Amino acid sequence: MTTAPIGGDERCIVAENAGIAGQVYLKAGREGPVRGGNPWIFSQTIARVEPSNLPAGAAVQIRDRGGRLLGFGHFNPGTTIAVRMLAWDGAATRIDRLLEERIQNARALRQRLISPHTDCYRLVNGDGDGLSGLVIDRYADVLVVQILSAGMEALRVEIVAALTRTIAPRAIIERSQGAVRKAEGLADCAGLLAGTMPGPTIVTENGLKFEVDFERGQKTGHFLDQRENRARLAAIAGDARVLDLCCYSGGFALMALKAGARDVIGVDTSARALDWARRNLALNELPSERARFVHAQAGEYLASCGEKFDVIVLDPPPLARARESAAHAGRLYVDLNAAAMRVLAPGGHLMTFSCSVHFRGEDFVRAVRIAESRANRRLRMIARLGAGADHPVLLGHVEGEYLTGLWLSDLE
Repeated sequence: MTTAPIGGDERCIVAENAGIAGQVYLKAGREGPVRGGNPWIFSQTIARVEPSNLPAGAAVQIRDRGGRLLGFGHFNPGTTIAVRMLAWDGAATRIDRLLEERIQNARALRQRLISPHTDCYRLVNGDGDGLSGLVIDRYADVLVVQILSAGMEALRVEIVAALTRTIAPRAIIERSQGAVRKAEGLADCAGLLAGTMPGPTIVTENGLKFEVDFERGQKTGHFLDQRENRARLAAIAGDARVLDLCCYSGGFALMALKAGARDVIGVDTSARALDWARRNLALNELPSERARFVHAQAGEYLASCGEKFDVIVLDPPPLARARESAAHAGRLYVDLNAAAMRVLAPGGHLMTFSCSVHFRGEDFVRAVRIAESRANRRLRMIARLGAGADHPVLLGHVEGEYLTGLWLSDLE
C-alpha cells in the first residue's frame, strides 16, 4: 500500500479490506510523536476528521497535513486521547485479523519470558502489545479481560473469538472498570464472557501459590506487575525483619518468608485483603509464627510501631489518580517514604514504589530524595524498578511506564 495521498477509488478499497471508516488529518508539525512511536493522538493535534460524524470506536487512517499516511487506529471524538494507534505506516490489514495476530505474538513472547514455575501473568499489555485499550491477564486456564476503549468495545465479539481460538481457556471473564473507560464514554462492565464462571482459583507465581478471587479482587485479581520485584526481594530477605506496607494479599510478605525471613509484618487497610493474605500463608505452608498481618494505615503504623526493620517494602495504591492531584500526591510520597526511612535499620533495604501514572519517573525519584533529606538518612540506589517483562511498553510511549520503583540500601 502506498503512503502517498489516496483518491476516492483507492480509499474505498482500503476501507473494504481493512475496515477503515474514515480519515483523521493532523495539524501541521504535530505528527512528530506519532512518527516517534507514541500511540496516543490528542484531540488538540487534529486538524480535521472525514467524515465529520465518525462515531466513537471507528477505525481510521491517520494522515499528516499533506495527506501522507502515518498509520491507522481507533477514533473517539469525545475524549482527550482522540486516536489510539494500532499500526504505523501503510500496512493495511483487517482489524479482526490484526487483533488475532497481535494476541498470537503476545502469547509467543510470554512463552519465552515466563518461568515454568509461574502460570499467572499479563498476556496482553495494551499499547505495549499493539492493542491499545485492551488488557488481558492469564491465571492458569482463566483469562481476565479489560476492554478500556471504544474501539476495543466495538471488537468485543472478535476479542472473545480470537482468545477462544488462540488460547482455548476454561473461562474468559471481563473486568472492564475505572477512569479510563469512563473517559471513553463507557459504563463499567464485568461478568462472564465465555466458559463457566470459576470460583476462587489457585495460581502459582515463582513457586508460591496464591488464591485469586475474580469477582472481588483488586485489578484483575492479583498485582501481576510486581512479580519480578517480589522475586528480587528474596535476595535480601534471608534472616531479615521485613515490613510489607500496603501488603494486599501478602505477595512480598510471603516471598520474604519463603526466602527465610526471621520475622514478617504485613500492613493493609483492608481486612478482607489481610484475611486473603492469611489464607495464602496457610496455602503455602509457611511458618505462621514468623508472620503477622496488621489492619492499619501505613503512615499511622510507621509513626507508632517503635521498631526497626531490615527490609521495608512500600507499595501504596495510586496517590495521584488525576493530573490535578500530582502536587498533593508528591507531598504524600515524601511523608510516607520519610517515615519508612526512619524505621529502617542500619544497613537495611527499602523497596519503594509509585503506581500513579500522573506521578512517575523523575517526579517520584525527586520525592524520595526529599524524603531522604527529611529523614536524615544516606541511602544508595541498588536499582530502578518497574513492571515485569510481561508488561512491555512502546519505546516512544513514556505514558505507559506507570510503575516506578527504587531499591535503596542504607549507607551505614
